[in-house]
Amino acid sequence: MFLTRTISGAVLVAIIVAMGILGGYPLFAFTLLISLIGMYEFYRVFKIEKTALGIVGYLAAILYYADVLLKFIPAKETMMIFLGFFIVLMFILVFSYPKYEATKVMAAFFGVFYVAVMLSYIFKLREMHHGVYLVFLIYLCAWGSDTCAYLAGRAFGKHKMAPELSPKKTIEGAVGGVIGAALLTAIYCLIFRHQMHLLPMQICILVAIAAIGALVSMVGDLCASAIKRFYDIKDYGKLIPGHGGIMDRFDSIIITAPIIYYLAFLFV
Repeated sequence: MFLTRTISGAVLVAIIVAMGILGGYPLFAFTLLISLIGMYEFYRVFKIEKTALGIVGYLAAILYYADVLLKFIPAKETMMIFLGFFIVLMFILVFSYPKYEATKVMAAFFGVFYVAVMLSYIFKLREMHHGVYLVFLIYLCAWGSDTCAYLAGRAFGKHKMAPELSPKKTIEGAVGGVIGAALLTAIYCLIFRHQMHLLPMQICILVAIAAIGALVSMVGDLCASAIKRFYDIKDYGKLIPGHGGIMDRFDSIIITAPIIYYLAFLFV
């Protein structure tokens, strides 16, 4: 299991790095693909992955991504997509009543935001100035902090952070994860400071952003765990050997990507 997890993890990292460097259409296609797979896994929890609710959700996500790429809808009017999606869901609820419970309709709507919209910020961040470097901060914050939190928790962990959701996570581990993500980002920024034309103050800002991103990533991880606990499932999928599905591997990325994007947009 350890070997399988290591190999699949290495392959995933290689793909992530390649997509981050390439950017453009390859990264767009990759982000859309993992979004749709993630939505399928999420919808499967609510048993709507192959229903009209699920299909409309996938179509809404594709339309949203098309607008992200082509910008055929004015930025201030993007909400049109989601209003239209919401109205279609209401039609399905009404004219197929009592086939779908209200919770399933809400899950269909939530899934588009929770998975597709949030993950789209990977592509959006890559499209920013110096995005080829900034985009990797998402993974440093989410996966870097996760690794550091695990090591710190093993070494110093005593106080449980969320025992009902994840019995092995500790406050000491969380602190180690935040510090670790900040240190990794500091090293990363120092290595690429010339390419990114970073001033010392900007490096400090990015380190602070990384610390915030790492903290938020833990909430994303625990949020995904909470949903699994409520519905008594171990993993969202089996796509990535040893890791589970897209939602199992990208659960912390989902919430970290938009946070890093907006903080970088405002302060860098």
